[in-house]
Amino acid sequence: MSESKSYENILVRTEGRVGIVQLNRPKALNALDTPTMLEVNEALAAFDADDSIGCLVLTGSEKAFAAGADIKQMAEASVVQQLNMVFLDLWDRLQSVTKPIIAAVSGWCLGGGCELAMVCDMIVASESARFGQPEINLGIIPGAGGTQRLTRAVGKAIAMEMVLANRHLTAQEALGYGLVNRVAPVEQYLDEAIKLAADIASKSPVAVRVGKEAVNKAFETTLAEGVYLERRLFTMLFGTEDQKEGMAAFIAKRPAEWKGK
Repeated sequence: MSESKSYENILVRTEGRVGIVQLNRPKALNALDTPTMLEVNEALAAFDADDSIGCLVLTGSEKAFAAGADIKQMAEASVVQQLNMVFLDLWDRLQSVTKPIIAAVSGWCLGGGCELAMVCDMIVASESARFGQPEINLGIIPGAGGTQRLTRAVGKAIAMEMVLANRHLTAQEALGYGLVNRVAPVEQYLDEAIKLAADIASKSPVAVRVGKEAVNKAFETTLAEGVYLERRLFTMLFGTEDQKEGMAAFIAKRPAEWKGK
């Protein structure tokens, strides 16, 4: 494990080929404000550009992944001020990260926190995790993709109840509805997320990047267009050193040595 750049609102470290970003605003239950989201974007982008890192983990504390967006910075905003505010765009920017991001979630994961977890590619939850979109109690609705990503993950009926009636999902419910990948005890959830990330990071970097792109496209295009993209990406990989190495290693019954080329 090695330490990296110091930030004000997050902690950053590495474990092998896994880059870990931890929200660190304990007094505010990791509420997300503009400075925090800017730091999250910067840290994840730095890991994305680092060839020694193969997969990323975004986490909070055992008590709260993130209890929501910081309402204080939005409470008095006008329509024009909200339109000009960069805050919500910071969730969208995370979609440009090419390496997989695993959210390791424990405790409260509400509002903007739930939206942040859903921007990630996978979610590992602790048994104490609680997912919700409580914006309706503030006279608003989710604004960082919550209504869209939540509906795609859990279906219309449950998303409607969460958005309109402030229903919270337990970790096991979230697992059952397909919002999370797995549930682990509180004392093990972060280790489980890092273990999954390490497994992904041990694969061909090129294939992992392309695989993430292909799966994400399934939510943005028709089946025919998605299959066409998949076929092109599949064929493209035959021009990489990793494809040649991977198949040669399989035939020789030895571990592959990935070059990321």
